[in-house]
Amino acid sequence: MRDIAARKGGDPVVVLTCYTAPMAQFLDPHVDILLVGDSLGMVVYGMDTTLAVTVDMMIAHGQAAMRGSRKAMVVVDMPFGSYGESPAQAYRNAARILAETGCTAVKLEGGVEMAETVRFLVDRGVPVMGHVGLKPQMVHATGGFRAQGRTEAEAEHVRADARAIAEAGAFSLVVEGTWEPVARQITEEVGCVTIGIGGSPLCDGQVLVTEDILGLFNDFQPKFVKRYAELGAQVSEAAAAYAAEVKARRFPGPEHCFGVKKAEPQKG
Repeated sequence: MRDIAARKGGDPVVVLTCYTAPMAQFLDPHVDILLVGDSLGMVVYGMDTTLAVTVDMMIAHGQAAMRGSRKAMVVVDMPFGSYGESPAQAYRNAARILAETGCTAVKLEGGVEMAETVRFLVDRGVPVMGHVGLKPQMVHATGGFRAQGRTEAEAEHVRADARAIAEAGAFSLVVEGTWEPVARQITEEVGCVTIGIGGSPLCDGQVLVTEDILGLFNDFQPKFVKRYAELGAQVSEAAAAYAAEVKARRFPGPEHCFGVKKAEPQKG
């Protein structure tokens, strides 16, 4: 965690989401942080929002990511309803996540209203990554998935949230779906590392959902996503080829079966 905090204003911090052990193995050599995001509710489970994700789900996927990680820091999201009631509730659930997964830190959404909780956790040895700007867990209260900071009043609200969470002791701060000049100002103002997602190229690091950059999640594509592969199409093509071979009885062949002798080469 200290290594990440020391990257403020230095080499950009590379972050991708991760929900499984095999994906962690693929990503681990290339990233600084694996974020087990509550986005798994939509990406893995087909939910419309992240609101139904549970602590048990986050722990299970956190454990999976930890099994596949060797060098990257693993951060696990605290889901909706697991920390907003009180600092004590937040500590109980954060402590459980840390203990049962072995991850390094937890992430929670919120600004000024969550500063006391962040301080409570940090004072008790829980490393916290904050999350301001567009907050998916509060999507119903904030009018849907829309960029934040468009007006001066909105911009000051997001900046105040960022300052409060940074001053409360968060080692890092995700700035999501925020007007670029505002995300840039936040990065200049706060002392902790900022991680942009639809924020600013001048944030101290960047995060995206892995399935988005790989073309494995097609329900919608946010403006801030860049596709680096189209694996979804390849998956579909592979499944179609497999189905065709099964239907034509071309698969499995003798080489895929036990107790079947290889055909002897014919003599000329």
